[in-house]
Amino acid sequence: MTSAGRTGAGGAGDDTRRPPGPWRVVVLVLAAVAAALLGVAFSGAALPAVLGDAGAAVRWGLPATEVLNELAASVTLGALVLAVCVLPRRAAVASTRTARVGVGTADGRAYPRSTVLAGVAAGVWTLLSIVHLVLTYANVAGRPLDSPSFGSELGVFVTQIDLGRTLLLITTVAAVVTALALVVTTPTGAAWTAALVLVALWQQAQLGHAAGAAGHDIATSSMVVHLVGAAVWIGALAALAVLVRRIGTDLSASVARYSAIAGWCFVAVAVSGLVNGLLRTNGWADLTSAYGVLLLTKVALFVVLGLLGLAHRRAVVPRLADRTSDWLFWRLVLVELTVMGAVSGVAVALGETAPPVPEEVPLDQSPAYQLTGHPLPAEPTPLRWLTEWRWDLVLAFAAVAGLVVYWRWVLRLRRRGDSWSWARTASWTVGMLLFFWATNGGPALFGHVLFSAHMVQHMVLAMVVPVFLALSAPITLALRALPIRSTQLREDASRGPREWILTIVDSRVGHFLANPVVAAVNFIGSMMLFYYSGLFEWSLRSPVGHLAMVVHFTAAGYLFVNALVGIDPGPRRLPYPQRLLLLFATMVFHAFFGVTLVSGDVLLVADWFGLMGRPWGPSAIADQQLGGAITWAIGEIPTLALAVGVALAWSRDDDRVARRRDRRVDRDGDVEMDDYNAMLASLAERETPGPRA
Repeated sequence: MTSAGRTGAGGAGDDTRRPPGPWRVVVLVLAAVAAALLGVAFSGAALPAVLGDAGAAVRWGLPATEVLNELAASVTLGALVLAVCVLPRRAAVASTRTARVGVGTADGRAYPRSTVLAGVAAGVWTLLSIVHLVLTYANVAGRPLDSPSFGSELGVFVTQIDLGRTLLLITTVAAVVTALALVVTTPTGAAWTAALVLVALWQQAQLGHAAGAAGHDIATSSMVVHLVGAAVWIGALAALAVLVRRIGTDLSASVARYSAIAGWCFVAVAVSGLVNGLLRTNGWADLTSAYGVLLLTKVALFVVLGLLGLAHRRAVVPRLADRTSDWLFWRLVLVELTVMGAVSGVAVALGETAPPVPEEVPLDQSPAYQLTGHPLPAEPTPLRWLTEWRWDLVLAFAAVAGLVVYWRWVLRLRRRGDSWSWARTASWTVGMLLFFWATNGGPALFGHVLFSAHMVQHMVLAMVVPVFLALSAPITLALRALPIRSTQLREDASRGPREWILTIVDSRVGHFLANPVVAAVNFIGSMMLFYYSGLFEWSLRSPVGHLAMVVHFTAAGYLFVNALVGIDPGPRRLPYPQRLLLLFATMVFHAFFGVTLVSGDVLLVADWFGLMGRPWGPSAIADQQLGGAITWAIGEIPTLALAVGVALAWSRDDDRVARRRDRRVDRDGDVEMDDYNAMLASLAERETPGPRA
C-alpha cells in the first residue's frame, strides 16, 4: 500500500490501520507461560523425582500455574491502582479534533471498567490460587493427584502446615478482593481493596527461597518490595492495554501518570532484585551454575525492559495526541509486556532452581536463631549501635524515597523562584536519617533480642522522629510543590498525590485523628494497649506486625507533635495554656509507664525475651527494667523540648498580638482605651449625686 493509501481523512500522516486490540494481551500470557516452561526445562526441575514423584502434570502444571497466578494478581493490583490515582472519573468534554482511529472519545467509561477488570482478574486469581494450592501440596508431598488419600491429606495441609495455611490465606484474600472490586465505586474503596492485595503479596513473599535463605529478614522484605513493584508495573500496563479503547482522549494524561508510577516500580524491582541475587550467590563462580545463568538472563531482560520504559516515556507520551501514536503506543506496550512476561517466567524458573547458598536453617544455632531467624548478635557496644545493621528493605526504601521526594519538591520550588526554609529541609533530612537508623540499624538489630533496645527503637520512632517530621512541614511543602494543573487538568476527578493529600486532610477521619485531644489519647493509650496485649508479641514474631508498629507509632507521634507545634494543616490547635497542660499530662503518663516497667517483676513476652539464651548482658527481667528507665528518660527529654517550644511559640504569639495592637493604635488611635475611659466617665457621672432641691 502506498503512503497515499495509508492517509485518511484526518490529514497527511494519519495511520488508518486498525491498531491491535486488547485481546493481543493473551499472546503475552502465552509467552510468559512458555518462558516459564523453558526455564523449568533448563533448570531440570521437570525431571521425575527419584522418590515421591507427583507426576508430569504436577511438574509442568505447577510453574505454568504460578506464572498465570502472578499475572492475575498483578492485573488485579494494577487495575486497582489505575482506579486509585490514574484514570479519569468524569464525563470529559467531547474532543474538538477528529477522534483517533481505534480509540473512542474520552467519556469517563474507563474508570468503572477498571474496577470491573480488577474483579474479573481477582476471580481468575482465586481459581488459579486454588489450583496452585493443590499442585503445591502434590509437589511437596510427592502425591499424584489421583491418590486415594489425596483429599484428606490436602485438608491436613491447609489447616496444620504453615505453607498450606499461607496458600489458603492468599486464596481467601483473592476471593474477598473479587467481591469488593466488583462493588467499589470510589478511589478510596479501590485503595482499601488494593491494600488487601498487598496483604496477599506479603504472604506470598514468605514462600519460596526467601523463606529459608540466609539473611531471612532482608530476603523476605526485599521479596515484598520486588513483588509489589513488579505487580504494579506489569498489572497497570496490562490494564491500560485492556482499557485503552475506553480511555480515549485522556490516554496521554493516563499514560503520563502511569509512567511516573512505573519509574518508582523500576527502581524498587531493580534494588530488590539485586539484593535477592546477592543473597543467593557466594561469588562470581556461582554465576556459571543453572541458578546463575537464569539470574543473568533475568538481569539482561530487565536492562532491556528499563530501556524500553525510558523510550516509552520520552517518545510515546508527548506524541499520544497524534493519530499515528496509536500504533507506537501499542507496539511499545506489546514489546514491553512481552519482556515483562519473559522476566516473570524466568523468575518462576529461578524459584524452581536451588540457589548456590544453602537454604536450610542450621540445627546447631542458638535459641535466638530459632526464635528470630537470624544469629544472636554480639554484645551491644556504642560502636556496634552505630555500625551494625539488620536490614528491612521495605522501611529502608521508604526512608530513601522520603528523602528523594522531599528534596525534589524543595528544588522544584526554588527553580520557580519560591523559597523554602533550609531549616525545615534539614529537619526532614535528620528525621529520615533517624528513621532509617532506627528501623535498619542498631535499634532494629538489638531490639529483636533485648527489650531495652526495643524501647530505644520505639521511643526514637514515637518521640524523636515525629518532632523533626512535624517541624519540616511535609504536607505544606507538598501542597506548594505538587502541580495544581499540568498538560491534562485533574479536573477529571481523578486523584493524584495532591488530591489524595487534600482528601485525607479534609476527611472526617483526618480531622478526628488530628484533633489534639484525640491525638494525645491515641499516642498515650495505644502504647499501653500495645505492650499489655498480644500486639507486642505479634510485632516481634511477624514482619507485618513489626511494620504496623513502626507505621502506627510514627504516625501517632507526628499527629501529636503537629497538633502542638506543627505547621502543617489539619488540626484546630488548642490555646497555648491547654497545649502545655496536654504536654504535662503526657509527661506524667511516660513517667508512670516507665516506673511501672522499672518496678515490675513480670516479664513481657516471656517465651520470647526469656528464651534467647544470651551469654552476655543482664537477665531478661533486669533488661526489661532498664527498658523502663530508657522509656522514662527518652520520653521526657523530647516532651520537655516540646514544652519549651510551646512556651516560646506562646511568647512569640503574644509579641505578634502586641505589635499588631501597636500598629492599630498608631493608625487609628487607641480606640479600646478611649472606649474604656468613656465607660468609666459614664459610670462616674451616674454615681455623682445631683444638686439638692
